[in-house]
Amino acid sequence: MIQGSGRCHYHPDRAGLGVCVECRRVICRECTTQFEGINRCASCLDTRRKALEGPPPRREWSVLNVVLALVGAVLLWGGVVLAAHVVG
Repeated sequence: MIQGSGRCHYHPDRAGLGVCVECRRVICRECTTQFEGINRCASCLDTRRKALEGPPPRREWSVLNVVLALVGAVLLWGGVVLAAHVVG
């Protein structure tokens, strides 16, 4: 579709009703959703909704995470002790 042709970007057989303020695509009545007083297409609306939700919630540590952290700490401590023995 040629932008500005007056046909819906997602449904070329339908006349365009408006333009999405985010992507500037012509969209039909079924593709237009007004959010915060502004017309957006479904794709841009989903992107905007995700941005408003913020970061995903933190996950709790599982037993495996704790075990791996402890193994890493022991290996790091062992490396420090070994380096001290080699140097000293």
